[in-house]
Amino acid sequence: MIIRNGNVFQEDGSYRKMDLYVENGRIVSSEEEVSDKEEIDASGLKVLPGLVDIHSHGAVGHDFSDADATGLKKILKYEKAHGITSYCPTSMTLPMEQLIRIFASATEVEQDDSCARIVGLNMEGPFLDPAKKGAHVEEYIRKPDIRFFRECQEASGGMIKVVTVAPNMEGAEAFIEALKNDVVISIGHTGADYDCAAKAMEKGAHHVTHLYNAMAGLSHRKPGVVGAAADDEHVEAEMICDGVHIHPATVRQTFKMFGDDRIIMISDSMEATGMPDGDYALGGQKVIKKGHLATLEDGTIAGSATNLMDCVRVVVQKMNIPLESAVKCAAVNSAKSVGIYDQYGSITPGKTANMVLLKEKDLSTKQVILKGKML
Repeated sequence: MIIRNGNVFQEDGSYRKMDLYVENGRIVSSEEEVSDKEEIDASGLKVLPGLVDIHSHGAVGHDFSDADATGLKKILKYEKAHGITSYCPTSMTLPMEQLIRIFASATEVEQDDSCARIVGLNMEGPFLDPAKKGAHVEEYIRKPDIRFFRECQEASGGMIKVVTVAPNMEGAEAFIEALKNDVVISIGHTGADYDCAAKAMEKGAHHVTHLYNAMAGLSHRKPGVVGAAADDEHVEAEMICDGVHIHPATVRQTFKMFGDDRIIMISDSMEATGMPDGDYALGGQKVIKKGHLATLEDGTIAGSATNLMDCVRVVVQKMNIPLESAVKCAAVNSAKSVGIYDQYGSITPGKTANMVLLKEKDLSTKQVILKGKML
């Protein structure tokens, strides 16, 4: 395949009008390396790397926590259709036996070219702070437990790439020290103050789960997790940029504090994403969807009802974030955070040919390419 005349996203965040060459599902350097000369005219289109969503619970009526490989494959098909070509299914807070079934189900999915690629798993619970449980079930929350995590990791076949821990809970420090070289440890769902969070980051927790949500806000006297993360240049922070979870002004201020090198855009989507308004579930709890808002019956926000590509459009079109910054945060940084940037996250010779072609005027999707094949 040859893609002609596209405005192609570069690794440095700029765009360049150029031709792209694909052979055997990978990007190559020259036309001479291409055996099939089929061409796509990308004139007037932005050519972006396929997006990488490292925090999503589900979509199209299916939840990863259902432990259903068939349902998970439907989620992956939906994600691919919307330009999210790499994906980390994310669990909720549940008993160990159930989590083991959930993580094992990811190994049962037959991944083919109709689906986004599972590039890891995200374990959001159960090592949380009950005071900041959000949409998680308090009954199943437990203290950070190294053995618990390792049993889940074994069931997943080593696929868990991110685990959320509340650093103010008993056992968190030992958990971080024991596992920091085995998995990305993320601070989240916590009432931790600045000093507690900063100490956890110093120990090796270099990631934050959905910044601002399920934690104390940034205050001039109590900077909390947000302030600690901003101060530590080694920490990356997830943000749900669906227009519901975080005010546009706060999103803009966060880009000024962190820069676009340390923000990871996520969807935090749940099964109502891509579905009509109505009643759904998240980790076994009833969720009501109205527009892009998904809440528990008590009004608590319960994940999002927006996919990552729509989040990119929201931050660009409604929050005045440059498209190049949004793409960096939704593809480059996310791929780097889970250790897959050698294969995904940019349009570079040698990498997998996962790309999205968007119309420049409204950023609507014109074409999705996965492993060099058009959707």
